[in-house]
Amino acid sequence: MKPYPEEHLVERRVRYTYEHEGQVYLIENVPARVNTDTGERYFAPETVERLREIVNGRQRPSRVIETPVFEYAS
Repeated sequence: MKPYPEEHLVERRVRYTYEHEGQVYLIENVPARVNTDTGERYFAPETVERLREIVNGRQRPSRVIETPVFEYAS
């Protein structure tokens, strides 16, 4: 048995959710390597830097959506 299971990674475009200063941002079509077994996503360092630039640079969004927020109460 191998000490680490073999990962099955594929290149995909994903939606990235980012929360910053109480605001939630969605960035679509972000390149990522996705593990087909677990769904875990891996981003290249330059992709992460570009995500920060998009949000912190206050780039004009391609669209704005409204979404409901629910409280998970016990």
